[in-house]
Amino acid sequence: MQTDSALETPKTVVASKAAHIDRATLLRAYRLMQTSAEMARIYEENKAVTAKYVHATARGHEAIQLAAAFQLRETDYCALYYRDDAFMLGLGLQPYELMLQLMAKRDDPFSGGRTYYSHPSLRRPGVPIIPHQSSATGMQAIPATGMAHGIKYLESINNEQLIINNSAEGPTAHQQEIINSSLSIINSTPVVLCSIGDGAMTEGEVAEALQMAALHQLPIIYLVQDNEWGISATGREMRSMNAYEFAAGFKGLHRLQCDGADFVDSYATMQAATDYVRQRRGPVLVHAKCPLLGHHTSGVRREWYRGDNLAKHQQDDPLPRFHQQLLTEGFSEGELGYARAAAEATVQEDYQRALAAPNPDPATFADHEFAPAAVTEEAGERAPQGADKAIMVDAALHAVDDILREFPESLFYGQDVGGELGGVFREAALLAKKYGDARVFNTPIQEAYIVGSTAGMSAVGAKPIVEIQFADYIWPALNQLVEELSKSCYLSMGKFPVQSLIRVPIGAYGGGGPYHSGSIESTLLTIRGIKVVYPSNAADMKGLMRAAFLDPNPVVMLEHKGLYWSKVAGTEDAKTVEPEAGYVIPLGKANVVQEAAADKLAQGDTCVVITYGMGVYWAKAASKQLPGQVEILDLRTLNPLDWDAVQAATRRHGKVLVLTEEPLMNSFAESLAGRIQRHCFQQLDAPVFTLGAANLPAIALNVELEKQMLPNADKTLAALQELLQW
Repeated sequence: MQTDSALETPKTVVASKAAHIDRATLLRAYRLMQTSAEMARIYEENKAVTAKYVHATARGHEAIQLAAAFQLRETDYCALYYRDDAFMLGLGLQPYELMLQLMAKRDDPFSGGRTYYSHPSLRRPGVPIIPHQSSATGMQAIPATGMAHGIKYLESINNEQLIINNSAEGPTAHQQEIINSSLSIINSTPVVLCSIGDGAMTEGEVAEALQMAALHQLPIIYLVQDNEWGISATGREMRSMNAYEFAAGFKGLHRLQCDGADFVDSYATMQAATDYVRQRRGPVLVHAKCPLLGHHTSGVRREWYRGDNLAKHQQDDPLPRFHQQLLTEGFSEGELGYARAAAEATVQEDYQRALAAPNPDPATFADHEFAPAAVTEEAGERAPQGADKAIMVDAALHAVDDILREFPESLFYGQDVGGELGGVFREAALLAKKYGDARVFNTPIQEAYIVGSTAGMSAVGAKPIVEIQFADYIWPALNQLVEELSKSCYLSMGKFPVQSLIRVPIGAYGGGGPYHSGSIESTLLTIRGIKVVYPSNAADMKGLMRAAFLDPNPVVMLEHKGLYWSKVAGTEDAKTVEPEAGYVIPLGKANVVQEAAADKLAQGDTCVVITYGMGVYWAKAASKQLPGQVEILDLRTLNPLDWDAVQAATRRHGKVLVLTEEPLMNSFAESLAGRIQRHCFQQLDAPVFTLGAANLPAIALNVELEKQMLPNADKTLAALQELLQW
């Protein structure tokens, strides 16, 4: 083992270390190492069957994976990657279970046949919790760090640090439950283990994760398995330094190195790493050199590119090395032979069982897109008697304040939301002072971490509210939003929905320019597995904010900057009487904010504007010139869409304008218009009209250019007049 301060030659110290590992553990490791090797052998021998779906095996990595797995408890968490089947054997999973995933069978315990081999997601007594992780290389580092971040926060919860209802009544039943859970976490000292390859360490998102782990001293181990290959690219092609050397740049990140092909050295190193994290609650990076003895994956075969390198790696095969060590430690050939035979028999039997196991029922293909919504009905007082009117930004602030006060597991973070400022729009003003820096805090300029960490937070029981400062800057977060958040519920068969509320100020507001004015909803709406909310007034903001927080799924809440203060001409109605604390509106319910006159409707002289956000106010202003002729349907939630309300409005009027602030071409608005025409064609008296921004790549800085590009009340009026003439 090699550490920051002491250097050792790994192979010269392993014999003495073996004496500190009990015989049962050594024998179990040998049997599982044989099991892993036999699984790789049988997969290769039957590749016509096993390579139907792509897979990778741990061959060459077995020693470090088993050594790591043996250190973990059921109260710990793992973020594993696609070569970690030996790791899972070490955690107690059976070859049969892994083979069910290999063959995409119905009873695959992780995903029910939905995702690749060695992509686990598991909640099972006696086994560390393994949240869903994607195949995207290096992406697991941020959610794993989010797990550790969530654990650190939950460990901090106690009666003194909580603000409980601002009363002397003490904690509610829910708050006491969270306090008790916090005490349990403190007593179990959980660690998070993030398994990753050395090639993935070059990903920028890995650096974001390491930065936050070191900055906040989080209880996490980054286990870097370095086999010097990234598919066909060698280490010398991909990096100027290995992971151990790279990690030296992160002050406060403890580093260890070991011979990952030697079980005894690996065990001692992983034991030291785990002890360090449990005792000091700070991060460790372990760099383990391993040979790659199998194919990169079943679809990228070693003979295509490895050449003499494979023979070199074979010299470090961990299995014969461990066999010889055990003989030196007093094990007999008979004992080892029996363990090997038992492993081979188990693998052969499990393989035949897996072959015969049933496939998934095709009728279940759509199950678990989302976890069931927590809020299904409007509740609470929307317009309390005597209440003052509030602007949207204050309604949002008060909603978050209510949530932080009521739910101790909640926290709020993003760029500039903590400290004195409380957000560039003052949307988090004074919350950090009120709830403390552990709950409301600033992050670095790391959109990927802000979003991706919520997957890990959610997995450990924390409930994050996060903010992207401007919609124009969300793009670095899309890797995490797509790969880690949106797919988790579906691919884990509902075991790991991601409870995440992502606030995003959006839209043009007069001279914001090309990087502070964009609309992004159509891009977000191509991501399945997330919900997208877009309130247009203060009351809806407060009710939808609470529903979005309580929803067990990822929710992106788009908040129009031009509506925050009702300063833009025509947006005065965005300021409403503020609902009481606890008011909630179910996601996916549109609202008729303006009805057409009954006599005009009876004459067939009306239309409906289907819109959201700023479009509500363009439609209101335009309709003043068409008294009684225009209904306005505010969608409020774009996914899930209130399709029933859309169809009902279309049937009432027969004439529809879909209005958006986005560039129109290929937008959500055009998609919705097409759907209306397809499904409501017989009820239409005119083509479905659409109106949006000009099809340009950015909003110009000059306000006159901006006005020319965007819809407005006059453009909306012209469209409505043309529509009504049909």
